[in-house]
Amino acid sequence: MPRAEAIAILARAPFVRIATTTTRGEPVLRSMNAAVLGDRLVFHGAPVGEKTEALGREAVVAAEEIVASLPSYFVDPERACPATTLYRSVQAHGTLDEVDDPRDKARALEALLAKHQPEGGFVPIAHDHPLYQKTVASLLVVSVSLERLDGKAKLAQNRTPEEQRRIASSLWRRGDEGDAAAAFAVVSANPKTPLPDFLRAPGGLRLDGGRGSDAEACADLLGDAYWNDRFTRDEIVRSHLESRAWVVARDEGGRVVASARAISDGAKCAWIYDVVVAPELRGKGVGDAVVRVLLDHPAVRRARFVRLGTQDAMRFYEKMGFIETSALPPRPYRSTDMVLVR
Repeated sequence: MPRAEAIAILARAPFVRIATTTTRGEPVLRSMNAAVLGDRLVFHGAPVGEKTEALGREAVVAAEEIVASLPSYFVDPERACPATTLYRSVQAHGTLDEVDDPRDKARALEALLAKHQPEGGFVPIAHDHPLYQKTVASLLVVSVSLERLDGKAKLAQNRTPEEQRRIASSLWRRGDEGDAAAAFAVVSANPKTPLPDFLRAPGGLRLDGGRGSDAEACADLLGDAYWNDRFTRDEIVRSHLESRAWVVARDEGGRVVASARAISDGAKCAWIYDVVVAPELRGKGVGDAVVRVLLDHPAVRRARFVRLGTQDAMRFYEKMGFIETSALPPRPYRSTDMVLVR
């Protein structure tokens, strides 16, 4: 795993596990809130206890993310052995060093609050502020260097290309919570494996799940979209990040050239929003490919009704089976569409 990706996992982990020993050689394993501060991982605690006894001793700090559990039949119809778990894990090896400098201690505590209380709501922590001076002086703050860092992503890299394709396709079909993201992760981790059929797009493009870093690129593509005239760029970015289903098309360099997203309750209704294709690729089937895989996304495919609004693309959506709501059979009751505008 690239170093930056490993550090990112530590930075977003809700907690880490710290393994070390006491002065008597007894093992110690604790779960702690921690934050990345420069080239160190920092955490805090009481000035007495096991952590104090372990200061200066070797330690391993670990964090992991479960990507998906794979049943054996994804790979083999009979043998139980292929059952496994896909995951990302990181370990930092170093010594538990006490942070003595009051300014460094305050910065470490500020980093912890920024991670676990990002909305703020507190006076910034400073070593000499009357609110914090005694607390900073009395708390134990410990750091572990990130110099020796091991990151591992187990995403079916040890499987044959055909098995990788089968795993990605099976995750997509199963459609449990997180399975769509896991399918995209398997494909991204094995770029030399031919794409599963459901991720193919015209012109050598590949379909993929949208990630945090893609939201800005989508906002760029949507800059002149008529339906976003009421929304700020920040709202467009956040709407992508919060969408339950989000599909993009990438060129060979990984650049996002098309996107579509949906919100869904997974049963009654899903709404498709922000379908967009880069101007130079319009009319080449890219939008069709993106919308079709979005309709097959596990969060969308189970919805009884899939809705959208358009001013000028009715024929495009009719090819996929959409009809105007006025063509629906009349209901035995009358209702009025309403909206709350904030």
